[in-house]
Amino acid sequence: MINKLIANIKKTGAPIVVGLDPMLSYVPEHIQKKSFAEYGETLEGAAEAIWQFNKGIVDAVWDLIPAVKPQIAMYEQFGIPGLTAFKKTVDYCKEKGLVVIGDVKRGDIGSTSAAYAAGHLGRVQVGSKSFVPFGEDFATVNPYLGSDGVKPFIEVCKEEKRGLFILVKTSNPSSGEFQDREISGRPLYELVGEKVAEWGSSHMGDEYSYIGAVVGATYPEMGKALRKIMPKAYILVPGYGAQGGKGKDLVHFFNEDGLGAIVNSSRGIIAAYKQEAYAKFGPENFGDASRAAVEAMAADIREALGQ
Repeated sequence: MINKLIANIKKTGAPIVVGLDPMLSYVPEHIQKKSFAEYGETLEGAAEAIWQFNKGIVDAVWDLIPAVKPQIAMYEQFGIPGLTAFKKTVDYCKEKGLVVIGDVKRGDIGSTSAAYAAGHLGRVQVGSKSFVPFGEDFATVNPYLGSDGVKPFIEVCKEEKRGLFILVKTSNPSSGEFQDREISGRPLYELVGEKVAEWGSSHMGDEYSYIGAVVGATYPEMGKALRKIMPKAYILVPGYGAQGGKGKDLVHFFNEDGLGAIVNSSRGIIAAYKQEAYAKFGPENFGDASRAAVEAMAADIREALGQ
């Protein structure tokens, strides 16, 4: 799947992933009203509003971007109807030719990780039949239970040609409480990066590994060091836009070939119509505002990379 992600990036010229992380407060009032009129002010009504909002954004931006990243917590909060909206979103994005990165941040003991991997990236056997439960192309994984929590994901990836993005240095302000702690004179995130490179070395695509890393845009110098440690790992870079990351912060995440990283923006794109810069579009044209935000982000990244 890493080969498809790279092909999509080359086709669009935009190493951007749109985070489909919809809070109900992001959904324009006219969509909420229509959904509530049909389903009531219920979990089903909220999930329908989320799904229609996602569809409007995807319809507006799918041809500009290579991938999307739905964060499952934003759907789980609405219970089973929310998970149905998650699945509908995954399927719709794949119909549009987009790579889907399931932002699920799973990681547990071996048998539990195996079940998570089957549910999100693989198949489950039910009697004589097998089923694909969610069917994302990539999943985010927390490595802090060690290799036995990650290897079940890697095994499923090998079988299904799927991929992983493993948390190495996250973009949140308190990430350093653990990730920056020194072990034998080196920060923990560097040791995790070395492990990602090791895991990825036996699971290669044409140019890059199927095993990538998550490194926040808010820590560009750390990204520079990790790029050297993981030369063949694709880096998923959160923290652009709303969290403070700018195009100029991204240069060191990329390799000299202009590849090697994909940058996430969530509310900066999906809630663009709420920003002053895109207020002219209004809630009724929220998709057009999101498209303009993607175009501005792509231009910012291209300028930073000298393209």
